[in-house]
Amino acid sequence: MTTLQTVFEKARADRRAALVGYLPAGFPSKDGAVAAATAMVEAGCDVIEIGLPYSDPLMDGPTIQAAVHRALTNGTRIADVMRTVEGVAKTGAAVLVMTYWNPIDRYGAERFARDLANAGGVGTITPDLTPEEAGPWCSFSADAGIDTVFLVAPSSTDPRIQAVVDRCTGFVYAASLMGVTGARTSVSAAAEGLVKHCRVHTDLPVCVGLGVGTGAQAAEVAGYADGVIVGSAFIRRILDAPDESSGLATVRELAAELAAGVRA
Repeated sequence: MTTLQTVFEKARADRRAALVGYLPAGFPSKDGAVAAATAMVEAGCDVIEIGLPYSDPLMDGPTIQAAVHRALTNGTRIADVMRTVEGVAKTGAAVLVMTYWNPIDRYGAERFARDLANAGGVGTITPDLTPEEAGPWCSFSADAGIDTVFLVAPSSTDPRIQAVVDRCTGFVYAASLMGVTGARTSVSAAAEGLVKHCRVHTDLPVCVGLGVGTGAQAAEVAGYADGVIVGSAFIRRILDAPDESSGLATVRELAAELAAGVRA
């Protein structure tokens, strides 16, 4: 299995940043999500985040909300998320699940960690789980052998950054801006400073997400971060495509552009 540690070690040896792509399970369809994520890996993504569709997406902007709504309309459930992880893990990429806490809590935290590991997943990103409340989840995850990734923001103080990174394994997710997800014309200037602050507190890789959507932006972020996270730009390509086949082709094209960016 490809772990996050091996991904970042390889990227470091290649003198580049890792490319992390996000796509919700069940979007554009249950099989289409596996096909699209596989195309992303084949075109250069090192890590895939599979989103767990949820009806109250606090952090998600309109593009991801539209994709999640379609996934829920398609009847996507946690079992489908696990099947998606299993399918994408066969590509050899490291596969995470990004989810809000409520679905894990309802499913059963220990069971979720165990089932994710059995599906080939290597970790989770839980944007609304605070470090003060994460102890049991971190224990269940460690027992299952999966990583836990938490978020820091431009507003995070040094004590807050320390509290968050102390709970992180795998990498630290640095949100480049205050707000919801979505590709933007430029990456927030706060991102580089946030990465520097994180590195004072941890030796873990620091990945930047929110706002990256082009190869040029990926190259910019790769100049100071260990990983570049892209989600909305991939989803927008699929939403704008006339059919799944066309969406697959344009997602592959974007992944190749971003992969070239992180290697620039």
